[in-house]
Amino acid sequence: MGTEKVGKLLFKLSAPSIIGMLVYAFYNVVDTIFVGRALGEESVSGIGGLVIAFPIHMLALGIAIGLGVGGASIISRALGSKEPYRAEKALGTVFFLGVSLGFVYSLAGLIFLEPLLELFGATPGIMPYARAYLEIIMAGSVVFTLGIAAEDLVRAEGNARYAMFGMLLGAGLNIVLDPLFIFGLDMGVRGAAIATILAQFASTVFLLRYFLTGKSSVAFKPRLLVPDSVISKEVAAIGLGPFIVEASNSTMMVFVNNALATYGGDVSIAAFGIIHRMLLLIFLPMLGISFGLQPIVGYNYGAKQFSRVVESVKVALKVSTLFSLPGFLIMFLFPAPIIHIFSSDPELTAVGTDAMWIVVLVLPFIGFQLVGTTVFQALGKPRPAFILSLARQLLFLLPLVLVLPRCYGLDGVWAAFPISDFLACILAAGLMGREYRKFRAKEKREKIKP
Repeated sequence: MGTEKVGKLLFKLSAPSIIGMLVYAFYNVVDTIFVGRALGEESVSGIGGLVIAFPIHMLALGIAIGLGVGGASIISRALGSKEPYRAEKALGTVFFLGVSLGFVYSLAGLIFLEPLLELFGATPGIMPYARAYLEIIMAGSVVFTLGIAAEDLVRAEGNARYAMFGMLLGAGLNIVLDPLFIFGLDMGVRGAAIATILAQFASTVFLLRYFLTGKSSVAFKPRLLVPDSVISKEVAAIGLGPFIVEASNSTMMVFVNNALATYGGDVSIAAFGIIHRMLLLIFLPMLGISFGLQPIVGYNYGAKQFSRVVESVKVALKVSTLFSLPGFLIMFLFPAPIIHIFSSDPELTAVGTDAMWIVVLVLPFIGFQLVGTTVFQALGKPRPAFILSLARQLLFLLPLVLVLPRCYGLDGVWAAFPISDFLACILAAGLMGREYRKFRAKEKREKIKP
């Protein structure tokens, strides 16, 4: 961590996460393509149904990520301080909470399904498809919460490769099962949902097997499934931040979807869904780069190697920019062919082309947001990390989505995205610049010490 060439080290630590994230993003794209092509003339409504269902599904993932991050933090520290019983108790507590909260979310979601879909912007044309998809996804919420949380716990033991294999298994199986259920059994969006649940179930079993077969450093003991109140509170306290980030994304989607429905209708919602899926192909692998950056920054900051911290941040920013640039060029230069892959609807192609040109304008620079958030997390500075994690969605995008469409209609909704990205990048650059000046001052003090 403290001596190896930064670029090589970043690649080594990031590669498993980048591969896993890329496959996950690819499966989301393929899932939407299959639905769009299977429904033909109804592709707009089908894709729109996936768009409306996605942020509701993300709330369950937010719960899982919160549990996973909180449990992983406790387990890592317990292993480091030679407290195996505390680590085992944390593992059992997270498993219990994952099943319990997943079941509660599933039950509540199924009871209030239609009001939820209406809140998130489902129009009469989109509602049947969103309901058909989400009924099955909601029924399988326990599988998601437990599986995603287990993935973070495996990473906490330093076994990023096994966690990556779990993600690859789920995404790969989903891609294989999609055409079987959607086309072979002619199940449409329900087939896509069933394929997703079965694939996630396989991934969850694979990850749980890691703990159940003795491969892990932390032994799973059924008697420790009874939750510990102290550990439960600590998991909640640590995991609250990641959960709020995911919940804020879902909250933002309420306003975006409703604005799109008001100013553009079903076609605009479907166009946004396609653009969002394409952006995931760029955004999620960049998130993998940030995962690799975090331990490098944390270790070298603790070792007071401030110049190495700065070097690692610069390398991560360069790599992120180089990674996003090809994606930007493809989406900006070939929007119509991209939209046509998902659907042959001419109106969707026209609306999606105009939207894509606007939405991706600041795409090459979004690495500043991700790297900035990661840097402050690694430095143990939760306030700027929390501000940056929410800046784009709540501080900038939400107000812009509420204001700009009143003046510019549908174009105002699309314009809100690059403007919020630009403002978030400026904020991240400013905060990192201030931290860089502090590093320089600390370096000088370290050099003049006797």
